[in-house]
Amino acid sequence: MSWSIGADKIATLSAFAMAENPGEVWQAYTPGSRTTSDTIPPTMKLAVITGASSGIGAATAGALAAAGYRLVLLARTKDKLLALARDLGEAAHVEACDASDGAAVLAMAERVLTTHGVPNAIVHCAGIGEWKRIEDTSPAEALAMMQAPYFAAFNVNHAFMAAMLGQRRGVIIHVNSPASLFPWPSSVGYAAARWALRGLHESLSQDLAGTGLHSCHVVFGRVSSDYFTNNPGTEEKLPGIAKTIRTLSSEDCARVLARLVEHPRREVLHPFMLQLYAWTYGVAPWLVRSLLRATGVKRPQKG
Repeated sequence: MSWSIGADKIATLSAFAMAENPGEVWQAYTPGSRTTSDTIPPTMKLAVITGASSGIGAATAGALAAAGYRLVLLARTKDKLLALARDLGEAAHVEACDASDGAAVLAMAERVLTTHGVPNAIVHCAGIGEWKRIEDTSPAEALAMMQAPYFAAFNVNHAFMAAMLGQRRGVIIHVNSPASLFPWPSSVGYAAARWALRGLHESLSQDLAGTGLHSCHVVFGRVSSDYFTNNPGTEEKLPGIAKTIRTLSSEDCARVLARLVEHPRREVLHPFMLQLYAWTYGVAPWLVRSLLRATGVKRPQKG
């Protein structure tokens, strides 16, 4: 069964988002509190952030809240989202949702469009996955890695796209891994999912040309977050050349993303050394592949 937003609903929602006094009750997800449009100015821009419960997503929510955005915080873990919303204040609204579930995302998007209007920005920070060889990766694990980031981003983009096209403005940011540029040993399922996300961005960029919407692809180097804690043994699989790239904090990444929301670019690689490796890969891909193999985890030799 397919679901779509009709032209009449797009027009209504667009008018609501642009109205000076929409008169709708806007509910922040701070427990027990309700706020009205008199408290939350309707002129404040709206951003939807996936993977908002921790790491880059949570930090980006803080950066955009400080910049005056209303926020829809999207992740599976409701308790963490509620705690973040309490910290951010009345402009933050929680939508606990598994973004890889297409039907759940469509229902979430209808609630958001009806209550808050059309997003000005979507920032995709959701993503999971361990670094393993294919023989050590079960089909279920491979599917889970495709669900986030790829299907999560696809579903959310699909759910909001008609309304955003109706407004002829908006920014969609896909946060990705260096594995989407040059995979390293023992990362088959993880890298394949990141290439799928990159393919989504590249295809969207073609489709959105001339529409007023922008798709952005952002690749960060190593980030100091809970990823390595939640995936024990993964840090040891980092190629040695990764040590030449400065480790970023979630707040470093959030500042980049907050700027990109206001000034979109097709692709951003950060920090500089990652840009240098990407440039080298474009000129001499064999060299970067060789360095990744030489400094990456080795396959055990059979005795």
